[in-house]
Amino acid sequence: MTTVTLASKRRRAALVTAAFMSPWLIGFAVFFAYPLISTVYFSFMHYNGLQPPTWRGAQNWTYVFRDYPYFWPALRNTLWLVVVMVSLRVIFGLGVGLLITRIRTGAGVFRTLFYLPYLAPPVAATMAFAFLLNPGTGPVDSILEAIGLPAPGWFNDPAWSKPALTLLALWGIGDLMVIFMAALLDVPREQYEAAELDGASAWQRFRFVTLPNISPIVLFAVVTGVIQTMQYYTQPLIAGKVASGVIQGAGTQFEPGFPERSTLTLPQLVYNLGFQRFDYGSACVVALVLFALSMAFTAFLMRRRGGLNLAGD
Repeated sequence: MTTVTLASKRRRAALVTAAFMSPWLIGFAVFFAYPLISTVYFSFMHYNGLQPPTWRGAQNWTYVFRDYPYFWPALRNTLWLVVVMVSLRVIFGLGVGLLITRIRTGAGVFRTLFYLPYLAPPVAATMAFAFLLNPGTGPVDSILEAIGLPAPGWFNDPAWSKPALTLLALWGIGDLMVIFMAALLDVPREQYEAAELDGASAWQRFRFVTLPNISPIVLFAVVTGVIQTMQYYTQPLIAGKVASGVIQGAGTQFEPGFPERSTLTLPQLVYNLGFQRFDYGSACVVALVLFALSMAFTAFLMRRRGGLNLAGD
């Protein structure tokens, strides 16, 4: 009888636990597991959204990796943006946060000025940057030429298009600034005082006091930045359209990546293959590559999170 009672209690506890977890389980199944399984399934199919899918085996994968000329440039651009843009955003956001927390007068004004660009809609902000950085009529190049500096081609030059996108990302640094400011203000003051009594320099206080205390926030900023950059779609697409002068109307098709595929990213390929060329099988292959890269970067960063703690032995 006792064994039956214990088994019944355990079963009841398991059902109660499952009931409390059911919203998450349903959400996980509907919004993650099912789409992932479907993506894997359709990556081996020929499917255009109108006719029933037919088996193609590994032909979609072979086409994307070997025959599709846009995949490797898009992969290189995406990895470049992940490494360079995310790194600079974290460094710049932390620097601005440090600066504003040190300012005694007018901190609220500077905080507002740095945060406002983050609120600008991505399309409007990208179009404004494309016009400001226009190599022919843009005020930025006019100023550079007036002071005797070379004027880059920005979004019209393959060598400068990604740096221009990085400048756009640094302009909208308000989100990271606020996060880092909150973390910096939470660092115990007595630790700074103890470090000063020990004769620590400003750099040593930052390395051995500030950075170890905010390392979880730095990790959060890097991981979320990598995930967001893996989904980078709107800004490079709009910048390429504005710089190329293409006006897309009904029935027209725009090949993303202007100039010379330098702003092409993997999310753009997913849209281009799936919703413009109706090649859902190949689009699913690119989507799975994106998923695998995101998981690999996140797993690497989570395993290396201890490296952010520079308190040292």
